[in-house]
Amino acid sequence: MNRPPMTASKAEWRTWARAQRAELPDVSAQLCAQLQTFLQARGAAVVLAYRALPGEVDVSALSADFTLLAPRAHFRPTPRLTLHAWESATELSRFGALEPPLGTPEVGREAVDAVLLPGLAFDTAGVRLGYGGGFYDRLLADWLVCTVGVVANALLMPALPREAHDLPVQWLASETGVRRSQQA
Repeated sequence: MNRPPMTASKAEWRTWARAQRAELPDVSAQLCAQLQTFLQARGAAVVLAYRALPGEVDVSALSADFTLLAPRAHFRPTPRLTLHAWESATELSRFGALEPPLGTPEVGREAVDAVLLPGLAFDTAGVRLGYGGGFYDRLLADWLVCTVGVVANALLMPALPREAHDLPVQWLASETGVRRSQQA
């Protein structure tokens, strides 16, 4: 399947990225090794991670070296993410990933040293092609924290469609290394 033109909708890009990702080998182990080195060099101790959906890079191996937090998506009254202990993520979300059950104690943002963001694809400027809910954009809107886009190198694009609310990440992590985004 050919890469969509830049004029294509985000929905078309998502369809393309899902198809591409389905053909890729699992690079989770290599990527976690890159992230471990990067996060340790930055002195990170507490990291907001994510419980991987099928096909996403699985970052759970980092729990051996860092205190990981897991997000929970809330839809009412406004869509938002809350942060919780990693091991509390035991309930299947409507997206298909494990998340902490409703009522699980929250962890404040001030405890977090770095945020790992999953995505269908990222571009070299740090723009994330997510799943369309805007949860991470809202979480990161007024938060000065180290942000790392986690993606297989094959899904790191020169450019992706971007809307005004899309917040680029500072760093891009793939199985080939971690580098600063061009926008950071």
